[in-house]
Amino acid sequence: MAKVRDIYKSAGRLILSLGPGIFCIGYTIGTGSVTSMIKAGSIYGTQLLWVLFLSAFFAWILMETYGRFAAVTGKTAIHSFRKYLKWGKLWAILTITGVVLGQWSALSGIIGLTSNALYEMLRLFIPGMKENNYWAVLGIAVTLLIIMYALLMVGKYSFFEKVLIVFVTIMGLSFMLSMVIVLPDPKEIALGFIPKIPVDSELLVAAFVGTTMAAPTFIVRPLIVKEKQWGMSELKIQSRDAFISALLMFLISASIMIAATGALLHEGKAVTKVLDMVQALEPVAGRIAVSIFMVGAMSAGLSSVFPILMVLPLLIGDYRDGKMETRSRMFRILAGIACVIGLLVPLIGANPIVAQIATQVASVFILPIVIGGIIILINKKDLLGKHRAGWLLNSMLVIALLFSLIISYNGILGLIDLFTNNMYS
Repeated sequence: MAKVRDIYKSAGRLILSLGPGIFCIGYTIGTGSVTSMIKAGSIYGTQLLWVLFLSAFFAWILMETYGRFAAVTGKTAIHSFRKYLKWGKLWAILTITGVVLGQWSALSGIIGLTSNALYEMLRLFIPGMKENNYWAVLGIAVTLLIIMYALLMVGKYSFFEKVLIVFVTIMGLSFMLSMVIVLPDPKEIALGFIPKIPVDSELLVAAFVGTTMAAPTFIVRPLIVKEKQWGMSELKIQSRDAFISALLMFLISASIMIAATGALLHEGKAVTKVLDMVQALEPVAGRIAVSIFMVGAMSAGLSSVFPILMVLPLLIGDYRDGKMETRSRMFRILAGIACVIGLLVPLIGANPIVAQIATQVASVFILPIVIGGIIILINKKDLLGKHRAGWLLNSMLVIALLFSLIISYNGILGLIDLFTNNMYS
């Protein structure tokens, strides 16, 4: 128990030290991550842990780069794309369109999975409840979105940050405790860092990268750095924030995969519906363990819903004049439209796990544009002077770009395979 308390304290200190990084975690670790990590752990064990590590590493490089650009220049991403890149307006519009479509499509899966998870947890303690209750799940989804929208109407970034700290702290501690409960052989974990792509894992690999190297994480970061009024004197703070954020992304996501390996893989249980992801915990540690994991899953969903509802108005404000607009009429209207879109999966009663993985893969395809844009900007001497990228950072960015292109191709193969199998099955 002492070790568990130490993990709680360390994770809590890390999360509380974050600034813009808290939004990065919100965009990155949602039910998309939870779904992808659990499905991967239940099928392949820890074999894809190295993919997760690489994704988190490149996410750190990109957060550092976007954050440095904002701190040195005082400028934001989309506004700078429009102003300083060749064909800048097209580049900026393509980025906004790709990010928003990916986030809005993911939002519906997140709401579907979170509302299903909450209903399934209620069923654990109230056995008389029906296995499938469309109207109850829909009612939960509507209630969640109303609460999230009401919180957004406060309109202050500092308040948004506090809300996300609560969700991310609960999520991180819940998943780490779940991992400790069903920890597999450490050798099995270590083997996961040896590069190997299992057969038929293309779609999951793409989903991993799509949810960990999340484009909005990087695009929105300069807006938040500017809102925090971080400048040249805060460059070290910015760098620390980026590193801790990426580290937590890896630790939290890895804890989910490792917990799924210990609880599901060795029991031979496949993930086909929400309760499958946690029911293997009950024989090991009882309903309390299941509840802990479910709380983490729901916190992951809510920590993602909050920033996703904001993404379009934030990016439009960025495009117009590089400012974060959170109190305008446009902000309220667009956030409301996002809430309606979020009800799509619960309304049609789709399988939230399949929907979530498919939407996470879609996020991969905007990554090369986002990485290419910052490679050009971070090397502009007239903007950054001596703080422009050196050979090491440029090398890492180019490798990240190549990695994103390979994963995008991998995602295409996975989607073709998915639709082909569905067509003939």
